[in-house]
Amino acid sequence: MKPFDSDADIIFSDNHLLIASKPAGLLTQPDDTDAPSLELIAKAWVKAEFNKPGNVFLHCIHRLDKPVSGLVLFARTSKALSRLNEQMRDQKIQRTYIAEVEGILSKKEGKLDHYLIHGDRKAILAKSTDPEAKHARLTYQVIRHLEHSTLVSIELETGRYHQIRAQFSASGHPVVGDGKYGARTKQEEIHLHCAKMAFEHPITKELLSFESPAPF
Repeated sequence: MKPFDSDADIIFSDNHLLIASKPAGLLTQPDDTDAPSLELIAKAWVKAEFNKPGNVFLHCIHRLDKPVSGLVLFARTSKALSRLNEQMRDQKIQRTYIAEVEGILSKKEGKLDHYLIHGDRKAILAKSTDPEAKHARLTYQVIRHLEHSTLVSIELETGRYHQIRAQFSASGHPVVGDGKYGARTKQEEIHLHCAKMAFEHPITKELLSFESPAPF
C-alpha cells in the first residue's frame, strides 16, 4: 500500500508500530527545510487510514541516510517506543542490508572491524586509542560478482553513523554511487538498501520479520 503520491510503501501497521520502505533520495525525518520525509508521509497515511483527529504519534527507531533505501521501523505508542529503543540498544533488532560495492571482493565472506568518529556529516576513520572513537563491526557475504562490482549481504553487529559506507570505503570498496566516501561516481541514490528486519513485537512478544527487495 502506497501513501498518497509517494514512492514509500507502508509494509505493515498495527496499533503499536509501523514498518515502511523508504526510497533513496527521501529523508527519514524532517530537517530544517521543506523537503518531504518518510516520517511525515507515514504520519499522513496513519491519519487518513485510521481517521485520526489531531496529531499522530509516530517516532522512528532508526534512520536511513537520505541516499539509502529500505525498511524503517516506527513506534506508534510511547510504550512501543521505549521497548523498541531498548531492543535497538541491546542489538536485538536484526537488520540485513544489500549493497553493491565497487570492485571484486576476493573472499566469499568476511568481517570488517574499524573505529569511527562521527564527524561533520561524515564518519571518519580513527584509531582505537582515540577517546571519541567507537568500534564499528559488520559481517558480509558475497551474493554475486558483477563485471566491475560485487553485490553483498551485510549484517551489522554495531550501529554507527554511516558505518557501512565508511567501512567499505576504508576497505577499498566504496558503495556504488557514494561519492562522499570515494566512489568513482556520485549519485543521489547510492546502492545500499535495508532489505530485511527481524525483531520482537514490543507488546505481543511475537517474532516479526519483514523484507523489501533491493531496487538495484
